[in-house]
Amino acid sequence: MPIVYLAETDSTSSYLKALCKERRLEEFTTVVADFQYSGRGEANNSWESEKGKNLLFSFVFYPEFCPARQQFYLSQLIALAIRDTLNCFCSGFSVKWPNDIYWQDKKICGILIENELCGETIQQSIAGIGININQKIFRSDAPNPISLIQIINEEKEKEEILNQITGKVLEYYRLFKEGGASIIMNRYIHSLYRRESFHRYKDADGVFSARITDILPLGTLVLEDKTGKTRTYHFKEVSFLPD
Repeated sequence: MPIVYLAETDSTSSYLKALCKERRLEEFTTVVADFQYSGRGEANNSWESEKGKNLLFSFVFYPEFCPARQQFYLSQLIALAIRDTLNCFCSGFSVKWPNDIYWQDKKICGILIENELCGETIQQSIAGIGININQKIFRSDAPNPISLIQIINEEKEKEEILNQITGKVLEYYRLFKEGGASIIMNRYIHSLYRRESFHRYKDADGVFSARITDILPLGTLVLEDKTGKTRTYHFKEVSFLPD
């Protein structure tokens, strides 16, 4: 798996996309940076990261076997690979729908996947990932960041964690390629943040309490409120509120 190391860049995903426009890279070519000055999250949110402290990387892959309607499985398998790796250091990690990684009620990792379609299949995917590893203080207005060192009180080698994650990604990717989508979905559902009991949410109609009952193949979140009503949501249609 080729790795490109950078001292700094605007974002590893942008750098990787530029490389991909020049030529077709070997699958799972990875770009790693010590610092991003324009790191991106979902909905163009920025990602705070102290220079040299965290794991900031992107990789490209070519899931041409994957129909566009199944692209959420790619998000699931990457999230699971990261959660599995972090669980080697301590327990309490979960996947907050659709693909943030949480420790208890705090965010340790963000994932942004950009797919290029060719007809009804996915021609190319670039996954951009930021994981808080050794940063002790966060100064942005992000509501709930946390790092691995804050959890376990021990500094860790970023390269070691990257190697573990990429190994897990390859395992799950192979499983998906060999027809294991249902296994991935089952593991994803059982790894979900707030998977058990009722919690507070907010949608266009207001605040309500509900529990997660399912995730549909397209990535739709299925909630059941306290009246027994089923509510379904696509990305950005519902917010998780503090209890």
